Amino acid sequence: MIKLRLTPYADNSWTWDGHRYVTADGTSEVTPYEHPMVEHTAITDGRRTLLLVRERVTGRPLSAPGPQTAPAVAVDKARALVEQWPADHVLVETAPGLPVRVSAGPFGTAPLYVAHDGTSLHGSWDMADLAGHATGLSPREVARLLIYRPRYSTETVFRGIHRVTERASAIYGGHLHIHHPEPALHSGPRELTEEADVLGAFVAAMDDALDVRPLNPATTVFHLTGGFDSGTVATRAAERFPGGFATSTLLIGEPGRGSQLRRRRQIRDAVPFSDEDFVVDAMEHPPLHPECARVSGERISPYEEPLHHPFTKLTALLADNGARAVVTGLGGDEMVALSQEEYPHKSMGEIGDDLPWIGKTAQEALEYADDGIAPPARVNSMTLLSLETTAPVLLRAGIWPVHPFADPGMIQLGEWLPYDWRELKQLQRRRMGALGLGRDVTDSRERESFAEVVQHALTAPAPSLFARMLREGSPLFDCGLVDPDGLRHAVRRLGTGPYSEDGDAQLLEVVDLHLAARAFL
Repeated sequence: MIKLRLTPYADNSWTWDGHRYVTADGTSEVTPYEHPMVEHTAITDGRRTLLLVRERVTGRPLSAPGPQTAPAVAVDKARALVEQWPADHVLVETAPGLPVRVSAGPFGTAPLYVAHDGTSLHGSWDMADLAGHATGLSPREVARLLIYRPRYSTETVFRGIHRVTERASAIYGGHLHIHHPEPALHSGPRELTEEADVLGAFVAAMDDALDVRPLNPATTVFHLTGGFDSGTVATRAAERFPGGFATSTLLIGEPGRGSQLRRRRQIRDAVPFSDEDFVVDAMEHPPLHPECARVSGERISPYEEPLHHPFTKLTALLADNGARAVVTGLGGDEMVALSQEEYPHKSMGEIGDDLPWIGKTAQEALEYADDGIAPPARVNSMTLLSLETTAPVLLRAGIWPVHPFADPGMIQLGEWLPYDWRELKQLQRRRMGALGLGRDVTDSRERESFAEVVQHALTAPAPSLFARMLREGSPLFDCGLVDPDGLRHAVRRLGTGPYSEDGDAQLLEVVDLHLAARAFL
């Protein structure tokens, strides 16, 4: 939600020019994201200055840009109140003779990446803005992504570009230091009383999560995939505001497409949504399509949506029809996830014979894959990484993302629920059942995923990309992160079939990382 350039030990007299905060000597600037769901303000005591960009909160008057001049005690009070804000924020702090400091909020609604050039600290929600600071590839982070073992940390694919994780602070005075917060505390399942109304508590938590921000039904669209998470949130909003909210989705491929269409139809018929339903067929606009921004050489972060092309198509359709906010179901899986003790399972991401392209450097780096990760957050780390994939595409289109399942009240409710309410998403299933929806929605036997879309992308547009990569080379080869002979073998196997989801699907990450490396370095 912010772009910035901060030069420590320089002019600290800030003004607002109607578009950005800038110092008198022009060496520092802070540009807030312009959107009805975002506000900003600044306060100074003549020495220390706080510049705050944050999500708007329902029932609160719009903040004046500032900077407002106040006594030092008032600035101290304002700093203490920042962390009590019930929505996301980014805080910039400057003072003469001191390093500059940028602190992220707790919800990860928009990513914050930083880099420095020896003089100034640069930051943005769009990694492409920092491409000039990328000095190479990080073997450990690339290896994590290659085997689908993501970790939430300050490390990014590119050396020289860093992620400011939730509640962390980037401090720069000539050298960059990222200060991590104390681990967030979490609780476990509780016993229910006989009169416990779990579905009532779930509905109340959804209401609270949606009511925090001033959503305008006329310009807000709900993602409605046909699944449980987006379905429970969207149907609750439609119950409260009949006919008010439009819906949207990406269509998957067969065999799950028929079930997706039926489920969405039943959900939309169960409660009164608006007539507008925006749909993009991901099979017609697959990832790696020749028109895809990644394929055309644009600087697209490797953390952005893997289904980048169809998601961009859908986002553009929403923006063209006046959408300014999108509500998602991201985080629903993590809200009711079972612990390792409750459901023993292998950790995500292992190297096997089905990943022959993993290079020696990547294999060596994976020994340290769990090092350097951020401390436990209020929001599940996998949810935070998911939010990071969606935000840049939406923000470029002028759309603000809203994720109710990342709300603290929703997270706490999920932590408190007993096993039998979380197993197989019983919470969401029972909520959908309470709306009168049948077994085709609450207990579908058909798998609905983007696996067939990924398969189509890898077997149709991707082969020519692999051929060019193997012919012309790749930064991934140069660093020993991807073995070209192993990749050639995998591509040959992909072309002769049969397609194997375990192994072949990960080739999409290889292409995305290759295209990002070519564009950024």
